[in-house]
Amino acid sequence: MSVDPNARARDLPPGGPNGQTPGGAAGYLVPVLVGAAVAVVLGVYGALHEPAGTAFNLAGFSSTGAVKSWLATAAFACGLGQLVSALAMYGRLPGVRPASWTPVLHRWSGRVAFLLAVPVAVHCLYALGYQTQSARAAWHSLLGCFFFGAFSTKMLLLRVERLPGWLLPVAGGLVFAALTVLWLTSALWFFRTFGVTT
Repeated sequence: MSVDPNARARDLPPGGPNGQTPGGAAGYLVPVLVGAAVAVVLGVYGALHEPAGTAFNLAGFSSTGAVKSWLATAAFACGLGQLVSALAMYGRLPGVRPASWTPVLHRWSGRVAFLLAVPVAVHCLYALGYQTQSARAAWHSLLGCFFFGAFSTKMLLLRVERLPGWLLPVAGGLVFAALTVLWLTSALWFFRTFGVTT
């Protein structure tokens, strides 16, 4: 017997074969647990790792702090693009109708923000470690771990079917809020302390 891979699947009753919602609460719990594990692992590594002092430097920048601050600023700008495009897609911008390319902008601004944030995180974890010597450093360390945990959760939730309509906006909002405070406690602090330098 041959099977046509393009054939339409047999219709199942709403909620799956047993009348249950696919995934259900367990489907949401797994991404949250994975995100929590990511945050904890990053925090433990940052606390146990002996800070190296530097992780990378790019030609044209005066210091690793400047590199990190500009990469974080670019990631934050992409995060703002994520926020505006999400608000447009969810119809939360009065008088603004999303263009056909708005979802593409949303996806790509998120990808670019993540790619820009990774070297910043590597520098923070490898060169500086988990720091608690000041309130600013402690919040930055805590929220850095939270950011990557929340981001992991949001990405995994995208694969779960039949999510409640509020769940992705809440997850995305938490990711953006963490990114905002990270930028305020790192790049903005650096620029205000050392000046806007490259």
